Formats: sequence, structure tokens, C-alpha cells
Amino acid sequence: MPCEGCMERDNMSTGATVEFLLLGFSELLCLRVLLFLFLLIVHLVTLAGNMMVFMAVVTEPSRPPMLFFLCQLSAIELCYTLVIVPKALLSLIVVDGSTISFVGCAAQMHLFVTLGGAECFLLVAMSYDRYVAICQPLHYMAVMSEGFCLRLAVVCCLGAFAVALGLTVAVFRLPFCQSRHINHFFCDVPAVLHLACTQSYTPELPLLAACVLLLLLPFLLILASYICIAVALLHVTSSVGKGKAFSTCVSHLAITLLHYGSATFIYIRPKSSYSPARDKVVSLVYTNITPLLYPLIYSVRNKEIRGILRKMLRRKKIAQLNCDIIRVEMCVCDKF
Repeated sequence: MPCEGCMERDNMSTGATVEFLLLGFSELLCLRVLLFLFLLIVHLVTLAGNMMVFMAVVTEPSRPPMLFFLCQLSAIELCYTLVIVPKALLSLIVVDGSTISFVGCAAQMHLFVTLGGAECFLLVAMSYDRYVAICQPLHYMAVMSEGFCLRLAVVCCLGAFAVALGLTVAVFRLPFCQSRHINHFFCDVPAVLHLACTQSYTPELPLLAACVLLLLLPFLLILASYICIAVALLHVTSSVGKGKAFSTCVSHLAITLLHYGSATFIYIRPKSSYSPARDKVVSLVYTNITPLLYPLIYSVRNKEIRGILRKMLRRKKIAQLNCDIIRVEMCVCDKF
């Protein structure tokens, strides 16, 4: 985006004093209250749902690999919403948009890309878990050991952190227009790139590289896993066996389509096709509705999660009953 005045990013002292203005949904003056209440309710329900799944898995003494990955996925979604949604809610309260510092904007972008990238890599690990469970069931426990799953989780996080760091540094080394108005409710990569004072496509190359590493490559690995699963199921004669194998993959497939569908729509396209209004709507779904659906999908489709949640609620009822009995006994003792 060419502009008359640019602020160069040559020294750290300038960057420390620069502020961006997140316009958010400033054009929706009549719907701000309704949108604020809607986002707040969705945010609280999302936090409660993911926290419930996280605590249910953590308190379970014996955790299969898939539950371990679900626990990490819930933790990522908790952090994901906390990085984005509070600033979005603030932009709805402040009429003219909310300000964010240069360092704060860079930190938010880095955390957002890190968590999103970690989720992409984690979905690959989960697809590999399904591949081993269906195609190599006799070797499942030996291959998907606790140590191997832990190493996979660490690699997912560190790989996403490294890619996000490279992308964030590349974006914030660019010269930006003096207006510094980001037409978004958070520091998303396309919205910040739109402020860059350049007419070339060079600034988009780091985003393209990040999309290849975080979106295209993981998607191809997931696709390869499910092709192998489909080939293995062709040799299964029992319809019950096929149905059981398919049911274990439905939840993962649904989350993969939700995650990659939204991310591909936003990030894999040229800057010339950037549309602030459309991007904000898609990002609203991507950062609010999708994390809300994750615990619902897994709690409905996964028998182990349903069983753990039932046990957790049963323990809570028993603990509450014990507390009531103790209170009654104390009241009786006080009377005597």
C-alpha cells in the first residue's frame, strides 16, 4: 500500500513510542452493545467448555494419547481466546477504537500465530495417532508411548514459535504508513501488512512461507494420513469395524475442516484482494465461534471424554453431598 508518509523501523526507540489504533467494529455504532454481549457470552462459554475438558483430562489418572492431545488442544484454545477476545471487547467499548503499542501489537501477532501454528501441528499429530490406531493397532501402545506424545507436543509448540517469530520480525521491520489505523479488532497479519508503504509483493513472502509451513505442509500430512486410513478400511470386511474406525475420525476431521477452512480463506491470497469488512467477519468466526465448537464436538463424539466428564460430575455431586452431610451434623451438634 503506497502512502506519502512512512515511519521507518530502523531503531528501537522509535518503535517503543509508536502506537497503532485498532478500529475494530467502529462502523457498527447501532450494534455495538449487542455484539459486545454476544462476544462476551461466547467468550465465557468457550473458556468454561475448554477449561472443563482440560481439567477433566488432567484429573484422569490414565490418559490415552488422543486424550493427551485433546488436553493440549484445549489449553491452546484457552490461550488463543485470551490473546484475542479481550482486546476485541475493549474495541467495542471505546467508540473511536482502542490503541495498542508497537511492541504490544507485535506480541499479540506472535502469540496468535504461535498458537494457531501449534494447533495446525497438533492436528497433524492427532491424525498420525488415528493412523497408528487404525492401520497398526497391535503396535499402537508401543508407538504412541507417553514419552513420544510428549516429544510431539513440544515439537508442535517450538516449531510454531519459531515460524511465528520469523514472520513477526519480518512484518514489523517494514515501514508503515503514518495513519497507523488497523481496520481490525486485533493485529492480524493481513491487516498490518496493509499498512506497509510498499507497492511490491516482497513483504508478502514471509507470510507465504509461513502459510506453507503452518497450513499447506500440515494439511498434506493430514491428507496422507487419511488416505492411508481409507486404504486400510477398504480391506475391512465388517461394516461394524468400518463404522467404529470412521467414528473415531469424525471429530478430528470436523475440527480440521473448521480450522483450515477459515485460515486458508484469510491468509492464502494476495494483498490486493484484502477486504477489511469481510476479514473481520471471518476472523470473528475463526477466533470466537470455532474455539466454542471444539469442546462441543469432542464431548459429543468422543466416548472417553463423555465418560470422564460424567465421572467428574459424579465426583462433584458426591463431594457436595458430603459437605451437606457435614453441615447437617455440625448443626445437630450445635443444638446439643
